[in-house]
Amino acid sequence: MTLHPLVAALRKHKAGVILIAMQIALTLAIVCNAVFIIGQRIELVGRATGIDENDLFLVTQQWVGAPSGDDAGSIDKLDAMQREDLAALRALPDVQSVTAINSLPLLNSSWNGAIDVKPDAKKAFGRTTYYFGDEQMFSTLGLHVIAGRAFTAADITHQGFRDQHDPDIVMLTKPLADKLYPKGNAVGKVVYLNGGGKPITVIGVVERMQVPGLFNDEDTAFNSTLEPIRLNANFARYAIRAKPGRLEAAMHAVTPALYSVNPMRVIDDDSVKSFATIRHDAYEADRGMAILMGVVALILLCVTAAGIVGLTSFWVGQRHRQIGVRRALGARKIDILHYFQIENLMIAGAGVVLGIVMAIGLNMWLMTQYEMARIPALYVIAGVLVMLVLGQAAVFVPARRASNVPPVVATRAV
Repeated sequence: MTLHPLVAALRKHKAGVILIAMQIALTLAIVCNAVFIIGQRIELVGRATGIDENDLFLVTQQWVGAPSGDDAGSIDKLDAMQREDLAALRALPDVQSVTAINSLPLLNSSWNGAIDVKPDAKKAFGRTTYYFGDEQMFSTLGLHVIAGRAFTAADITHQGFRDQHDPDIVMLTKPLADKLYPKGNAVGKVVYLNGGGKPITVIGVVERMQVPGLFNDEDTAFNSTLEPIRLNANFARYAIRAKPGRLEAAMHAVTPALYSVNPMRVIDDDSVKSFATIRHDAYEADRGMAILMGVVALILLCVTAAGIVGLTSFWVGQRHRQIGVRRALGARKIDILHYFQIENLMIAGAGVVLGIVMAIGLNMWLMTQYEMARIPALYVIAGVLVMLVLGQAAVFVPARRASNVPPVVATRAV
């Protein structure tokens, strides 16, 4: 089959050809970027936090009429109240371990600052998120210490919520430690926090611990610094690990236990959350975005397929006599079928070439406007293949109907 008759036929239907080619191009551009966004959202939602999320939950509570925490005496009273809570929670039969902590990964409540390997740095080497906890933070969260040692009870200090005092020792996550000391082990080295001049010794490195912020990219999502400090304020957060299979029982037991220690506190229905709930709530918008993009992509594909089917059906109706003549001259059904398939392939080919340019252009615009990553070539290649296959699948039914036109149609039309 020569291409000249095909090109001549397409020239007679320029408007339809341009319309379908533009529709294919626009669909390719949008679908490629939509699928890329969906892939990014799925990767983000499934990203490991670095903690053992099973049987873990968080309690947030606030004391009523608690000391102000503005002086040493009131800070000591707040710390005593917190230690009473910790003792009561650790005594519960369904609880395995408890730690007082300021935040958790994905909680979107964080303490952030600067970190550097040089003192009094005017421009900090990088940003970090601070996690304050005691010696049970590692067993409670399931953190993996891969170098040095974890905090012991002797390392733990306490300070007021607004106290800017820096600790003597810290632990770092491996991604942060590798950035600060890329040529060697960070254990035993010193760091400086918030542009200060106090050397702080790194005593250990944990494998991974995600920051609470939801919008951190992979380069900063694990820049966490662990400090051996109980923060004292009129509120407190307790991360609790239940014994295996006893999560629900432990969650129901904590509120009565805390009220029995001190009834002058507020614990509402939203104060006790499993980490599964925290993860679900954190990524709700991302899941919604992925679903929305999926629906948009599916609708565009269906509309494009329907357009190809409609236009091809229209052309088949217009060419009944031509098809009958070709059949009378000896054309087989498979020849008629191939004719329309090749014709569609030429239109789709022009559309995907334009679509590649539009997909890259749309991605570049998204990069400048929304800090989106560059779309990998694999997504564009996959999109091209999908559009070509979709075009062939959409044209098959009307093309097969055209192949069934009998030769006698040519004589009836005379």
